[in-house]
Amino acid sequence: MENVYAQRISALRSMMSDNGWDAVVISGSDPHSSEYPAPRWKQVEWLTGFTGEAGDVVVTADHAGLWTDSRYFIQAVEQLEGTGVELHKTRLPDSVSIPDWLFEHASVVAVDGLCQSVSAVQEIKAALGEEGEVVDVPDLLECLWEGRPAVPVTPVTTLDVDCFGGIPRIEKIQWLRRWMLVEGYDRGFLSSLDEIAWMLNVRGSDIDYNPLVISYLLVSHETVKWFVRKSAAFSDPETPDSFSELKADGVEVLYYDDVFIGLSDFSVDADGGRLFVDPSTLNYNVYKYISETYVHLSCGTSPVILKKAVKVESEIESMRQTFIDDGVAMECFLHWLDEEVSMGREITEWEASEKLTWFRSQVPGYRGNSFENISAYGPSGALPHYSTPHEGSAVIRPRGLYLVDSGGQYLTGTTDITRTIPMGECTPLEKEDYTLVLKGMIDLSMAVFPRGTTGHQLDALARMPLWRAKRNFGHGTGHGIGFYLCVHEGPQSIRFQYNPQPLLPGMATSNEPALYREGMHGIRHENIILCREAGSSEFGEWLDFETLTLCHFDTSAVIPQILGPEALKWLNDYNDRVYRTLAPLLPPQTAAWLRDKTMPLTL
Repeated sequence: MENVYAQRISALRSMMSDNGWDAVVISGSDPHSSEYPAPRWKQVEWLTGFTGEAGDVVVTADHAGLWTDSRYFIQAVEQLEGTGVELHKTRLPDSVSIPDWLFEHASVVAVDGLCQSVSAVQEIKAALGEEGEVVDVPDLLECLWEGRPAVPVTPVTTLDVDCFGGIPRIEKIQWLRRWMLVEGYDRGFLSSLDEIAWMLNVRGSDIDYNPLVISYLLVSHETVKWFVRKSAAFSDPETPDSFSELKADGVEVLYYDDVFIGLSDFSVDADGGRLFVDPSTLNYNVYKYISETYVHLSCGTSPVILKKAVKVESEIESMRQTFIDDGVAMECFLHWLDEEVSMGREITEWEASEKLTWFRSQVPGYRGNSFENISAYGPSGALPHYSTPHEGSAVIRPRGLYLVDSGGQYLTGTTDITRTIPMGECTPLEKEDYTLVLKGMIDLSMAVFPRGTTGHQLDALARMPLWRAKRNFGHGTGHGIGFYLCVHEGPQSIRFQYNPQPLLPGMATSNEPALYREGMHGIRHENIILCREAGSSEFGEWLDFETLTLCHFDTSAVIPQILGPEALKWLNDYNDRVYRTLAPLLPPQTAAWLRDKTMPLTL
């Protein structure tokens, strides 16, 4: 019997033949370039069975390919089996991008312009050249996808910045208008959901794990128009109250699908004024309409990205408390797991994941997980973004390594933490890998660097212990993290790929070097670090990091000689800080267990 995904690809090829398309490109995102699309826009998963968060598909008459990065190579091979879809590896020295591949294999390319960013389509157009053609087909898979989920509609709430930290929305709107005035723009159009949520101090749950509301935002010097798939008559009690609060601050709430009307209303004058958009997040379908409507259209990087990445002091204070609360949940979980496994109870990866979520749910202000828990024992840990199965997940044994990568969404902040836990006896190789990765994380944590330094420049600090041992990992070392927003945000990053954005005081970034051995184990140690001022000298201004995450590192697999005296002191000091901060907040038995786990190591 033919694989269901092969059948769907075959049906798509029939559509291509009927319309004269050489190729179809299916994006793994949604109309707002979201990392985690709602079920309606999980088109790659529907077409191929691949469930990773990053992946695009190209289908021609004789080829189907999935483009994804090293986090998902092993997963992709397993999930694509029998589908006829070939894996194309990205972010490697010899990788061929989708636009370059299309140049060799197609002339007429169809895209779902609602789910392709402007920049992505422009890259395809540039590759095809004047002889090629890109056809925009909004909701391209609609007629093939029976039972396709609807666009989600969830309650809209507003963030109380007086209680939880942040900047009032009126101040944010005033700031954006000042920026527009300086840059010479009459209007600014935002389509990235996290930028809109930050601007308006609104939150929702239209997308799993990210507290976002599907919408567009159009700001002029006189008006603010929010196009959202809600109505004042929405049945939940929170949404109308939130809308009233927004309207009191001058925000006009309009229906999502009226965005084209709203854009045209602004362009009735002779030249339409000067409109700013960010092509990296704006979908191509809306861009086409705007480019035909506005004579003066300006494209660039949204200023909101950097503004929201630099946390204000009230946000930082809330985040510090959030990481304490999250640390309590983590230590309670790790204590529970240690006891259960040591007593011989068979705890599966799935059961452990569910228990961790339960502990987090007891924290005041908890609003859900910030991403799907990665609960991975032994060989499962070698998959960087392992999806823990409900049925058939591995039993965690009293030996080897267990990796848990998780985080929470709280009214007071967003968390993301990874701990690799020795469950008992470990092999010499497991201990060596464990220590090398930990040393890289510590070396980056201790970094002192001049203002203007980028994450790209610091990335080698986390990799050097591994490199010296001729080992490496394929993903980035660090990503920005939002304030009760997306667990992954820019513009900063710490990775080997070039990124010109300097690290600035107030930026919170993950620190998560790793190592993966297929079929054996995976190791990742992750804390969130806050960039801060570190004084000045005759050589300029200096920055360093404050570690926000509070959860001990298990030292039973550490080889002190590999760490060296400086890193070992950092580890002992950190574990002591964890104990002193969290012990008063923990149940007595857990506090006593943590005391044992945080006893200092010596060379």
